[in-house]
Amino acid sequence: MNSLFFKYLLIPFGLLSFSRVEKSHPIFMSVTQIEQNAKEKTLEVSCKIFTDDFEKALRAAYKSKIDLLDEKQKPVMDKFVNDYVQKHLKLVVDGKIVTMKYIGYENIEDAINNYFEVQNIGTVKKIEITDDILYEFKPAQISLLHVTVGGNRKSIKLSNPESKAVMVF
Repeated sequence: MNSLFFKYLLIPFGLLSFSRVEKSHPIFMSVTQIEQNAKEKTLEVSCKIFTDDFEKALRAAYKSKIDLLDEKQKPVMDKFVNDYVQKHLKLVVDGKIVTMKYIGYENIEDAINNYFEVQNIGTVKKIEITDDILYEFKPAQISLLHVTVGGNRKSIKLSNPESKAVMVF
């Protein structure tokens, strides 16, 4: 029992990979990482979401057959993934709404990693994040946010229905 408790305690802190969680996992979360690339003047955004939960949420949202692992369906799935994440993850940098450019997604172990980029970002003093990924799917959903600006990393946990975070650098 203690090892089971310890195993699930470590998940939110990124100390245990998604692959070691059973298919019927007891925790519902997404992990969003935002990293400033000062040299390229971009924000690199990635969202990690359990594959099974993400597929169920996409099916409900788009009333379509969803299979994120089927390479033949990837062009269609790209549209669903991009649209869904864009609707559920919003960024405001230094008071300005920014647009995320969709790069793509990939399956890594039991999760889908979604990649986005925000261009023309010189400095970042304040970032406001609205993240309600999978909130309509699971009332117990949590979102972990990790933001790195100028080598300074800040993290926050949002629990459904909490969806807004502000980080000042």
